[in-house]
Amino acid sequence: MQVVRLVRASLALAALSMAAVSVAAVSVAAVSVAAVSVASSALAAEPKTSPTLKAVRERGVLVCGVNQGLPGFSTRAEDGSWSGFDVDFCRAVAAAIFDDPAKVRYVPLDAEKRFTALAGGEVDILSRNSTWTLGREIAHGIVFPAVTYYDGQGFMVRTAQPARSPLEFGGMKVCVQDNTTTASNAAAFFAANGVDAKLITSPDLKDAVKAYEDGRCDAFTSDVSQLHALRSAFAAPAEHAVLPDVISKEPLGPAVRQGDEGWALIAQWVHFAMVDAEEIGVDSQRIDQALASKRPAVRRLVGTDGHLGEGIGLSPDWAVRIVRRVGNYGEVFERNVGAGTKLGIPRGLNALWNAGGIQYAPPVE
Repeated sequence: MQVVRLVRASLALAALSMAAVSVAAVSVAAVSVAAVSVASSALAAEPKTSPTLKAVRERGVLVCGVNQGLPGFSTRAEDGSWSGFDVDFCRAVAAAIFDDPAKVRYVPLDAEKRFTALAGGEVDILSRNSTWTLGREIAHGIVFPAVTYYDGQGFMVRTAQPARSPLEFGGMKVCVQDNTTTASNAAAFFAANGVDAKLITSPDLKDAVKAYEDGRCDAFTSDVSQLHALRSAFAAPAEHAVLPDVISKEPLGPAVRQGDEGWALIAQWVHFAMVDAEEIGVDSQRIDQALASKRPAVRRLVGTDGHLGEGIGLSPDWAVRIVRRVGNYGEVFERNVGAGTKLGIPRGLNALWNAGGIQYAPPVE
């Protein structure tokens, strides 16, 4: 009987202990849920503060670093106006902030000075056909928030040149711009494949191109997009061919300084908004119809449902401003470098994920 009483007492104590644990767990869970709810409310109520955004607004203009001159990507007309794929990204950021894509001051930068100019505060953002690498983020204290153009390194030769692959470049001279990933990629490729090609480097892109045009080199290497741009500006484009070989990955995109997460989010979501707009069928010609749409994805993008733009320091209609003033991603691509332009670059990897490419953006929700 004594044993039975002891067993019953032990079971009663165990039940009491389990009840106490359950009550404690419920209490902790309730506190956790309340804390998460409070944190979420605070996040929604307080926009991301950005020192750069504040400075841009006070100045009344976005300062954007661009290429000194690359057809289709960054070109300055005789009247001083700028145009191009990279230029349109600057215009999109300005549209999101000011509802005016013209509020941009462009600063032409060469390859050697582009990152130091950004890190030193000479420009607010860099949109200059630059490859995203870990080494660059570490060395210059910058961050690449998005890939606006998926590219790769290729080669251009004269059509009279018998070599039709870089593996056949033995004994040939190849022009390349110094201080670029292009130069290091080419050197590594030739070394790895036992190709006895000689790199002729120039500190400036114009000098490198001139060396090729003057016949001092048998081939020219750069990002494929840049090769198409340069070829389109030659006096006789048909006498030059961009070879199909691609020897590297070149994810190109804008860069901003590290330490300003709010500004990086703005740059990132400006690109994402343009990609999302193309995917859901919203363009500059149909933006007004989109404002009356009943589709949830469209309503979130245009700010009819929710005010997510305020969370990054922008207005609820920030994406509407971008699409109306600049266009969606597809419009920007086709207008500057697509099939109907002198460059005639196919979408390729830059088609949307559901159209054979890899351009993909998180949903605005």
